[in-house]
Amino acid sequence: MAEKIATRAAYGEALVALAEEYPELVVLDADLGASTMGKLFEAEFPQRHFEMGIAEANMTSVAAGLAQTGKIPFTNSFAVFAGGRAYDQIRQTIAIGKLNVKICGSSSGLSDFGDGATHQCVEDLAVFRAVPNMTVICPADANETVEAVKAMAAMDGPCYLRLNRNDYPNVTKEGEKFTIGVPSVLKEGTDVALFATGYMARLAMEAAKELEGAVSVRVINVSTIKPMDLEAVRRMADGCRAVVTAEEHNVRGGLGSALAEVLCREPKPMKMVGIQDTFGCSGHNYQEVLEYHGLTKSAIAEAVREMAGI
Repeated sequence: MAEKIATRAAYGEALVALAEEYPELVVLDADLGASTMGKLFEAEFPQRHFEMGIAEANMTSVAAGLAQTGKIPFTNSFAVFAGGRAYDQIRQTIAIGKLNVKICGSSSGLSDFGDGATHQCVEDLAVFRAVPNMTVICPADANETVEAVKAMAAMDGPCYLRLNRNDYPNVTKEGEKFTIGVPSVLKEGTDVALFATGYMARLAMEAAKELEGAVSVRVINVSTIKPMDLEAVRRMADGCRAVVTAEEHNVRGGLGSALAEVLCREPKPMKMVGIQDTFGCSGHNYQEVLEYHGLTKSAIAEAVREMAGI
């Protein structure tokens, strides 16, 4: 795949590629197909794409009905609307009913840098991982997004997919099989276990490289927030004297919280790099907003140094 591509673009391309294999796959958009990349599916399969207008709750209810007829509906909207405006329908109908609906939260985290707090969902992982029966996926990059969408189409049951708006380089290998629930080691190390999800996996790798010779950092990509392979997480933290987590999400309820729940039986010193329980903000570009919230390579490296005691 191209050197730099947004996960939302990879998602749109993946849906088109899966359409022949899954004739029951349908896509629903809430007036944002040009942004979610649902437009790519609409262009190729107009009879299987449904434009629902600015009505996420209705879109989600329709998807639930389609699932009960044997379809595999993928619903698309900005993350803040996909889960926020449609939460009642997601909980009451899809999750309780264990319906085979795939919910795509596009432009998640701070990635919609220009629109500010109203359009920046910093709490979606916390919300969705608290919903019973829900699978929650946050791929590291475009390559992993393609494989994650394949796994979502193949699995039965409700699933939430968190996607980024902006182009950035891949850190995972193209075509590498995606197994729901299983984290992967991107770099071996022995001093500090650095767990990252989504866009932050790339920054984690950059921070680990910067620290080579000073701290041996094991970098783990946690692309499934729920379910989480508990034993795999414990094994990956084993042997390291501390843990650091990195996420483009509120530190309350997201990746860091999920890992703390797993590792509390055998606790280690732990530090969470993420959004410090505040809403997002507008900026001239993505990097400016990330820096304002302390989501940088330098911030991760500093957290690792602190946990390593140097």
